[in-house]
Amino acid sequence: MLNLIKPQKLNRGDKVATVSLSWGGAGDKDLLWRYEQGKKRLEDVFGLEVVEMPNTLKGTEYIYNHPEKRAEDLMEAFSDKSIKGIFSCIGGSDSVRLLPYIDFEIIKKNPKIFIGYSDSTIIHYMCLKAGISSIYGPAIMVDFAENVSMSDYTVKWLKKTLFSSDILGNIPQSEEWTSEFLPWGIENKYTKRQFKLNNGYQLLQGEKTVQGRLIGGCIEVVEFIKGTELFPKMDDFDGSILFFETSEEKPAPSFFECWLRNYGTMGILQKINGMVFGKPQDEMYFEEYKNAIIKVLAEYGREDLPVLYNLSFGHCEPKCCIPYGAMAEINCEQKTFSILESGVVDVLQQ
Repeated sequence: MLNLIKPQKLNRGDKVATVSLSWGGAGDKDLLWRYEQGKKRLEDVFGLEVVEMPNTLKGTEYIYNHPEKRAEDLMEAFSDKSIKGIFSCIGGSDSVRLLPYIDFEIIKKNPKIFIGYSDSTIIHYMCLKAGISSIYGPAIMVDFAENVSMSDYTVKWLKKTLFSSDILGNIPQSEEWTSEFLPWGIENKYTKRQFKLNNGYQLLQGEKTVQGRLIGGCIEVVEFIKGTELFPKMDDFDGSILFFETSEEKPAPSFFECWLRNYGTMGILQKINGMVFGKPQDEMYFEEYKNAIIKVLAEYGREDLPVLYNLSFGHCEPKCCIPYGAMAEINCEQKTFSILESGVVDVLQQ
C-alpha cells in the first residue's frame, strides 16, 4: 500500500519554479507570451514569486536535444531550499528520457510540491519512487494561461489543494467544460473558448462505497514506464483507487482496451478497490471507452468493481487536483468522488 510523504503547503509570497520537462514550447519566440501569461497568473492570482530554472525557456529544439539539462533543472529545483514548489510548463511525449539522469535521493530528501499532468505523469512516478506525494493537476501553458482568465473551478481546487492542509472532501464535477483548441497565437489572447454544460458523473458499475489510495495518471504515458524502475511495486496497488485519463492524441478504443487489459494480466485489476476516469478530450470515444472498461473488467471477474466516469481532471478544462497516495472514496449510491485527506501539510515532518 502507498505510504507517501506529503509536501508542505504553499503560502503567498513563496518562491516556486517553472520547469520544461518534455516539450520546450514555453521558450519558443511565438509562444513566450503564453508562458508569461501563465506566470503572471501564478503571481497575481496566487501571490507567488515565480522563477525559471536555467533551461526552462531555451525552446523546443534545445529542450528536446538535452534531456540531461531538463533533469538538471528538476534536480536543482528540488535541491534549492528557497524553492517551495515546482510547476510543469506543459507536457509532451518524452519526459521518460530524463530517467537516466535522476537522483531519487535528492527528491526523497527534499519533498516539495510538484504539479503537472499528461506527460508529467512520468515525473509523478519519479516522486512516487522517491516516496513523496505529488499533485496531478494544472500546467502553466494550459490552465494558468487560459485565455481571458483562469476558470474559477481550477482556481478553487488549486488553492484548496496547494495552500491548505484542510481535508479536500467531496469533489463535484465542474459545471462547464471545454477542450476547444484555439491556436496559441497572441491574436487569440482575449478570445474566450467555448464552454459546454457538463452532464454529471456516470457510474459504470458497482454498488458499494469504497476507499483506497490514489494512483494513476495519463493512461498512455504510464505505458512508457512499464518494465522500468519507475513502475510501482505490485503491493502499491493493494486496495488502491486507480485514476486514469487519455491525452489530446485521443487514442483509439482498441489501444485503450489493450492497456486496460494489461492491468488485468499483471494482476492489478484484481487488487484495486475502484477506478475513476477523466472526461476524454472533446468527448471523443466517450461511449467506446466506457464499453472497453466494462468489457475488460468482466474478463477478469471484476464486475463488482466501482467505476466512476467523466470526472473533471486531465485533458479537459477546467480541472481539479489529485494528490498521489491520498485516501479517496467512491460512493456508488450517491455517484460521488471524495478525497478524504489533505494534499499537503502545514509543516513538513522529517
